[in-house]
Amino acid sequence: MMDPASFHTVSNQEHEVERYYRFHAPLYDATRWSFLFGRASLLDMIPVLPSEPQILEVGCGTGTTIERLEFYFPDARITGLDLSPDMLGKAGRRLRHSTQVELKRGRYTSDSFDYNSFDLILFSYSMTMFGPHIDAFFNHILEDLKPNGYIAVVDFNTSPFPWFRRWMKFNHVQLDGHLLPLLKKYFHPAAINIKKAYLGLWTYFQFVGKP
Repeated sequence: MMDPASFHTVSNQEHEVERYYRFHAPLYDATRWSFLFGRASLLDMIPVLPSEPQILEVGCGTGTTIERLEFYFPDARITGLDLSPDMLGKAGRRLRHSTQVELKRGRYTSDSFDYNSFDLILFSYSMTMFGPHIDAFFNHILEDLKPNGYIAVVDFNTSPFPWFRRWMKFNHVQLDGHLLPLLKKYFHPAAINIKKAYLGLWTYFQFVGKP
């Protein structure tokens, strides 16, 4: 299911993320339900896709969202990409009986996939971990989406509390509200939601758009 030849050289920051998830992978599914909100309802916001759609999830983690994608789009071909071998190991076990999923380890770059490959590219709480050079990733998405394809994102937005923003940065999450303006810059919004978590400790957003 995973092609070792597809492994990429990763930066120091990406090695830090790998180490982070080496520790968190065993606990991930048991704990993340309590604060990674909006993952399931994001799929309800995605418009109708063509038959046999090609779908990519960047930062697929343990495969929770891919499992839901299989239910929503039973004729899809789904690719999951992630840096962490520990998270992909869990995803592989979760999806071991699937015939429509391919898992790959590596970073998301301009040569990760062929041009105009996907009808949907999805990011579930992964985009805020991309670091400061995120504009390059939006160019990759534009290259990889088909002309009528969609991007779907659910992620942290911001927090009014500096201590919480510092804590999230320690956990490799940039919580400064930078993503939504960039998404609106590169994509035409089809749907946007912004919601509070834990009485406003932070906000998260859902975004669906087209090139």
